[in-house]
Parts: sequence; structure tokens; C-alpha cells
Amino acid sequence: MKEHHYQTKVEWTGNKGSGTDHYKNYERNHNIIVEQKAVIQASSDPAFLGDPTKHNPEDLLVSSLSSCHMLWYLHFCSANHIIVEEYTDTAEGIMLEEQNGNGYFKEVTLNPIVIVKSSDMIEKAIELHKKAHEYCFIANSVNFPVKHNPIVKTK
Repeated sequence: MKEHHYQTKVEWTGNKGSGTDHYKNYERNHNIIVEQKAVIQASSDPAFLGDPTKHNPEDLLVSSLSSCHMLWYLHFCSANHIIVEEYTDTAEGIMLEEQNGNGYFKEVTLNPIVIVKSSDMIEKAIELHKKAHEYCFIANSVNFPVKHNPIVKTK
């Protein structure tokens, strides 16, 4: 079995001068830094006093699931001679927050819309979503269901 390592640096940028002396006295802003890649400016969700103009961990988790699924899907389409011309996904995640502030994701639903070159590719293209899900590293790593509502069509 191959082992792959990933390293990121998270750097808090939200100290407004008094550190974390009070819950409302600091910003949740931070940078996500991966060597030789663009810095991602992030914050917490606005519900938790975050900056609504920045990505938050919940956005990134849902995006990671969507991106991973898409990359495997495109691979399997290519290997099966399914020509994908366009792919978009509006993924949605549901997170539950308990009264004590603890929270967890209940589910994520991927809603990919795929345009294939010809109508004879549609049936196999729909089927390959299941295989992409089985191989997705991120989906295999979470403890909640990742659902799929694919639409495959031609132009």
C-alpha cells in the first residue's frame, strides 16, 4: 500500500490587539497555506462570527467531496470512452449544531450536471458516478452519507 503525505499550514490572522481575551474581541480569519500554491483566506461561518466573504472549513469540506468525486468521475469516463464536455456540481452539505455548540455533518449531496458528447454515452455516464463514489478518497474518509443526484445529458 502506498502512503501519501499532505502538509498544510494554518495561520491565524484575527488578533485585533487583545488576543482571545473575549469571544467577541477576535476575528476568526486565517490563512491556509500549502507550499507553492495560492494562499486561501478563510474564516469561520458567519453563524460563528466569521467573515462571510471568506471560505470556511464547512465550505472546504463540501468542496473537497465534490472535487474528489469529479476527478474520479472524469478519470473513469475517459477510461470508458465517455466524452465529457462539461461538468458542474452544486454540492450541498447539512451540518447539525447541538445546543452545547458541538456539531457534525449529517450528509452531503452532490448534484453534478454532466454534458456528454452523444446520447449513447448517457447510460454509462450515469453508472460511472457510483464507481467514482467508491473510489473517492474524501468520501471514503468521512462518517456521514455522501449522496448523488447526477443529471447527464447532451447539448
